[in-house]
Amino acid sequence: MTPQIERLRDHCHRLRLYQIENELTARLEQAAKKEVSYADFLDELLATEVGAKTHKHHQMRIAMAHFPFQKTLESFDFKFQPSIDPKLIRELATGRYMQGGDNVLFLGPPGVGKSHLAVALGMKACEQGERTLFVTATALITTLGKALAEGRLEERLKLLTQPQLLIIDEIGYLPIDRQGANLFFQLVSRRYERGSIIITSNQSLGAWGEVFGDAVIASAILDRLLHHSITINIKGESFRLKEKLKAGLLKPKLDQQLATS
Repeated sequence: MTPQIERLRDHCHRLRLYQIENELTARLEQAAKKEVSYADFLDELLATEVGAKTHKHHQMRIAMAHFPFQKTLESFDFKFQPSIDPKLIRELATGRYMQGGDNVLFLGPPGVGKSHLAVALGMKACEQGERTLFVTATALITTLGKALAEGRLEERLKLLTQPQLLIIDEIGYLPIDRQGANLFFQLVSRRYERGSIIITSNQSLGAWGEVFGDAVIASAILDRLLHHSITINIKGESFRLKEKLKAGLLKPKLDQQLATS
C-alpha cells in the first residue's frame, strides 16, 4: 500500500466513510484497469458508502423497534386468507397512511396472520426511514402503570408519542382494568393525528367495552382510533393449525374442532 493510499484511507476513516475505506484499494485497482472517468469512479464510490449507511440505519431501526420476529409481506400467503385484499396491503406498504397519522386495525381470530401483517408493515416503515416501536398490549399497560406509580407517566407518554408508527399487538387476549383503560386512552389521545398506530385484536370492536371494562372509555378510545383509520377484518383459518396439519401433528377432524371452539 502506497503512502498516498494510506492517507486516503485515513481521510475516509476521519470522515467516517468506513465502507469506502474498506474498499478503496480494490476500487482503485478496478478503476485503473477499466479506465473509468473521475466522475464515474466518484459516483460508484459514494453510492457504495450511501448504500452501506442506508443498510446500517435500516438495521438499527429494526433493532430499536423490538419486533418479536421478522416477517415480510412477500412471505404472507394471501391465497390462504382470501378475505384480505392484497391491493390494500400493498397500498399500506407504501407508508402513505403514516403521512396523515392514519391508524390500521387488524381484527380476527388467533392465528390468521394479524401479527405477521403488522410486523411486516412495521419493517416496511423502518425501511422507509420511519421510527417504529412494537409492543404487546399487556406489556404496554404494565409499562404505563409502572410509570404512573413512579411519577414518570408524562415522560413515558412522550417517549411513546415519538415513533411515527406504534404497533400494539394482542388487544383483547387479556382483560384490561379501569386504570389500564385510562392509561391506554391517554396514549391514544396523545398520538391522535400525530403518529400512526397499528393494532391487532382477536375481539370485534363491539366487544371492546368488555375488553377495557368500561364501555364509555372504550367508546372514547375507538372514537380517536377510527377517525382516521383502515379496519381489516380477517375471516379465515389459522396459519398455525395449517402448519400443524401439514406436519402431521393434528388430524383434520381435530383441527376443525379447534377452529370452531
